[in-house]
Amino acid sequence: MGILSGKIGLVMGVANDRSIAWAISEKLLSEGAELAFTHLPGPSSQRRVQNLVEQYKPKLVLPCDVQKDEDIAAVFDDIARSYGRLDLVLHSIAFAPPQELRNPYLQMSRAGWHLAMDISVYSLVAVCRAAAALMTDGGSIATISYYGGEKVFPGYNVMGVCKAALEHSVRYLAWDLGRQRIRVNAISAGPMRTLSAAGVPGFDQMREHAARKSPLGRNVEPADLANAGLYLLSDLSSGITGEVLHVDCGYNIVGL
Repeated sequence: MGILSGKIGLVMGVANDRSIAWAISEKLLSEGAELAFTHLPGPSSQRRVQNLVEQYKPKLVLPCDVQKDEDIAAVFDDIARSYGRLDLVLHSIAFAPPQELRNPYLQMSRAGWHLAMDISVYSLVAVCRAAAALMTDGGSIATISYYGGEKVFPGYNVMGVCKAALEHSVRYLAWDLGRQRIRVNAISAGPMRTLSAAGVPGFDQMREHAARKSPLGRNVEPADLANAGLYLLSDLSSGITGEVLHVDCGYNIVGL
């Protein structure tokens, strides 16, 4: 029996076995949670996620394009039919057009800015609204951020602006949902080699710098993020909402 035995969760944003969402998912599963998963529409994404999760025999592995309200509604309708409720949600979704990350933020296009904000930020609002209707006994929602939403990291560009908006959305959502006993928090993860990170110019240099300057003298590991995810999505953090938890080996406290 784990601390999440009997809990029903939804994980959005697993891309492959190096995803932060997957590291957290494995921890949640090990503690007894039953999880549903979403994937980007399309056969390659579906195959990749299903191959990853099949060992746990999830009841639901669903396509979802978070730019489409009907896709989000369909996911939560399926969860309602299968389980009747929801206890936790992990939102690990972000995107910016690669060409926009290669260009200075000053050169950001209007269309690219709207696309990045829609997928990376508004999707959390839409997901929280849909999840709240199923969290009749309260619940916990967590999303993934990065320190580039607080400080400038050259090359992170529009994603830094998206993360800043995401973190403040967490605070407003925590306020809106608090009386329903639904908590909303974020993990500000240290630089991890994920599919999304591959599109960030100078990412390897960012990792090297973080390892040199962090108090722990290393980069964050998947297990660090998995433990933090379990903490925020379980009753271990029952009195915490609207917070951004830095899991970056202390890098964020260093002024260099």
